[in-house]
Amino acid sequence: MIPIYTQIQQGNRWLNQYRGKRPALACVLGFTETGLLPEISAAGATPDDRRYTAIADGECLVNGIQPHPKHPLPPLTVGASPTLISRAFVEALDLPVYLFNAGLPKPPAVPHIDLGGIPAQCVSTGQALPRSKVEALFAQGWQWGEVLAKTVKDSYLIIGECVVGGTTTALGLLTGLRIAAANKVNSSHPHCNHRQKWEIVQAGLGRTDWYFQQTPVDPFGVVAAVGDPMQAVVAGMALSASREVGVLLAGGTQMLAIYALMQRLLREGSRGKLEQVAVGTTRWVTEDLTGDTVGLANTLEDVPLLATGLSFAESRYPQLNAYEDGYVKEGVAAGGCAIAAHLYLGWNQAQLLHTIESLVEQYAEIGSNADHF
Repeated sequence: MIPIYTQIQQGNRWLNQYRGKRPALACVLGFTETGLLPEISAAGATPDDRRYTAIADGECLVNGIQPHPKHPLPPLTVGASPTLISRAFVEALDLPVYLFNAGLPKPPAVPHIDLGGIPAQCVSTGQALPRSKVEALFAQGWQWGEVLAKTVKDSYLIIGECVVGGTTTALGLLTGLRIAAANKVNSSHPHCNHRQKWEIVQAGLGRTDWYFQQTPVDPFGVVAAVGDPMQAVVAGMALSASREVGVLLAGGTQMLAIYALMQRLLREGSRGKLEQVAVGTTRWVTEDLTGDTVGLANTLEDVPLLATGLSFAESRYPQLNAYEDGYVKEGVAAGGCAIAAHLYLGWNQAQLLHTIESLVEQYAEIGSNADHF
């Protein structure tokens, strides 16, 4: 149920160490104006929907299915929000959830931790965030990593995210770190929009005064130029927590980009234990033939890439079947939460699917959501 795609020995060690353990979930929300560009993401049918996707996802992750949410899950062109997957396992495993606002247009309508971040400008500006803000967000992530490590003790911390347009900022971060990531990232579209992403990233990096120079890479400077506020938080949180507990970076391309950032920060004197860290996603990401997540992970050399074997091929909901056609794929720690269900409870495919469909059934039955299903 949990294929290991890279660093198999290390991945097996990680899985065996945390089998039977109940983790905690930290979900870091952020926003980039990149997510408002036409056709950049399928995580919301319109640009205005995408402006509030992370806020709605955070509300659903914490509150579950409610008849009158302040921010309803946005309609998708095809498919269903991955938050429904994450929330199903949060309920089933009784996972502690810590929600962080790294920089949103408005705060979530549920209990959360505000990190004092701001939304990022579009990657194409080459000035996504002030460098001082990136450093402050990393410091906040570091402090919270220490706090959360104490809450899970001998278990592990799942760190997830929601940033619409985040695979484009991930490409920006990887490219700025001088990692060959073109045509390797994923997207919420069935066929990844590589050309659009690459043109945006090249525009942004071309506006910096260092990208085309043979100067040492400044990791925080890269995030400031072409990143998003979530990236610095998660890097700090994961490095800090890894010194004491296991860390599952729950996501695909975005979390591999953050792993690369962590590698660079360690080389520059930061602390952390990468052997305690794995990246966990869905098989819809690792099997996406329009990207190359496995190749990207191999480029980073020492990261174990895991995936849940969860399938929606037999689901009675067309919105879940759409995942098998390449829509949505991942988000809000969906893959990581499914991995946790297998590790903690030993669940098989039938149990995973039943748990998700039970929550989707609740969602479909509530009047305000009926039009989505």
